Amino acid sequence: MSDFLIALSTIDTEPEATRIAKALVEGRLAACVNILPQVKSVYEWKEEVCEESEYLLIIKTSQARVEELKAAFEELHPYEVPELVFLPVIDGLPDYLQWILTNTK
Repeated sequence: MSDFLIALSTIDTEPEATRIAKALVEGRLAACVNILPQVKSVYEWKEEVCEESEYLLIIKTSQARVEELKAAFEELHPYEVPELVFLPVIDGLPDYLQWILTNTK
């Protein structure tokens, strides 16, 4: 299993995206969170196909913080069922990977 992860999530407004990103970084649950504007999400919710404009959060973290990040996300995110999925980082620049570890301790 990789020590480094990228987590993905979506949120409906920029202020909410910024609030969550700051809380994760300040809590050292993420080294960095990128906020990408205006992604279009198409999904089924309660037997209805929905189409929404959302913001994508790209969260850089370490494996050691995953459980705490998941718990914090349930508190921070206003959606009934928030998206939070993790992708392993298989390689990267050593200094950058060390920076992630340093900032998630």
